[in-house]
Formats: sequence, structure tokens, C-alpha cells
Amino acid sequence: MKASYCYSLMLILLVVSAKEHSLFGAADPTDGFTQLPLTDDNIDLQKPYNIPLSQRYNYSDGIRSLWVYNNDKPFKQSSGTRPRTEIRIKGYDYSSGVWQFEGYAYVPKGTSGVTIVQIHGAAEGATTLQLRIYGGNMRYYKYNLVATDLYDKWFRVNVIHDVKEGKITVFIDGEQKFVVNDQGPGDLYFKCGVYAAPENSSNFMESRWRDIKLFKK
Repeated sequence: MKASYCYSLMLILLVVSAKEHSLFGAADPTDGFTQLPLTDDNIDLQKPYNIPLSQRYNYSDGIRSLWVYNNDKPFKQSSGTRPRTEIRIKGYDYSSGVWQFEGYAYVPKGTSGVTIVQIHGAAEGATTLQLRIYGGNMRYYKYNLVATDLYDKWFRVNVIHDVKEGKITVFIDGEQKFVVNDQGPGDLYFKCGVYAAPENSSNFMESRWRDIKLFKK
């Protein structure tokens, strides 16, 4: 009887320990990082040059909605780039260290062929990272699959850039999904919103963002 009681007690302790490990054992992507202050002064909004911001952007109840059409003009008249409505985080350009972007994103069904997060700047080319949505799935540029089934729901995006190691790590909903070498040194900064891809873009593209944060080690 005593042995049976001890065995039952050990089983209970093992179950409790396993539950605690599953709840608290997984590290958060932001562990070990220091959050940086972000104010409206750090939010630079880029939109088609020929229309008012209010026709492509809305900020209400903590949610930033950004949208663009495939036939919109670029962000400035002299630019040959694709249409965009994007948040460019300014005041925190970097060329060294370990940096992290975090935000909660929502992409409505139908939005496709669009970059929703990027690291601008590289040794060659314009960007170090682009995370694009194609048919509800997220890809690294138009290549590697990063995450699936992202339409019509909020999901957490964390991007860590270790400049010294030349590595970029992408987390979706706290789970590591993708690791890739960066594109070399440059004047680097984070962006999010909608930036039409060179190919297969839907006529209308939208992403919504809340709780945008920036961290550094």
C-alpha cells in the first residue's frame, strides 16, 4: 500500500513537472534583449507620392492598417520602385550589433505577392531580407517557405539580425521558422507594411500591424 502511494505521488510530480516545462521551458525570442523606446517620431510612413496618406493608411485603436494597389505610383516621383505603403523605422539605423524587430501582423485573404517585413540595406542590392506573402504563405523573397496558412488571423513576427555573425533568424508565433545568411554590411533598418513584389502581386494588398517593438543586445 505504501509503495503504491509513493508510486502514485511520483507520477503526479512527473506530470506537474512536464506541464511546467511545456509552459515555461521554451525561450522567448526577446529573452536577453533590451527593448528600445519607439515613439511617433520613429515611425516614417511611405506611400504613393501623388495621394494623401489617409487614402492608404489608418491608425485606430492601436492598429496600423496599410494598403496599396498594384497600379499605384511609387513613394516618390523619381523612383522606379514598386508601389508601397510602409512603416520605415527611423532613428535606429544600424551597421553592427544584434537587433530584433517584433510586431503582430494580420494579412487579409486575397493579398498576395507582397513584402510585409523587410530589412533595408545590404552590401549589394537594396535589401537584406524580405518576407513576402504569396497565397497566404510566407516566403523569403520568392524562394524559401517560411510559414503557412497566415491569412485572416493575427500572428507574431520576430526577426533577429546578428550583424557580426551575418545571420538572420525569423520566428512566427514564437517558433523559429527560418535562418539565413544576410546580404553583407550596410546602412540597415527595419520596415513593415505592404510593398508590391516584382511578380504575381494581387490588385489590392493590405497588412495590419500592432504592438511594433524594437530590441537590441
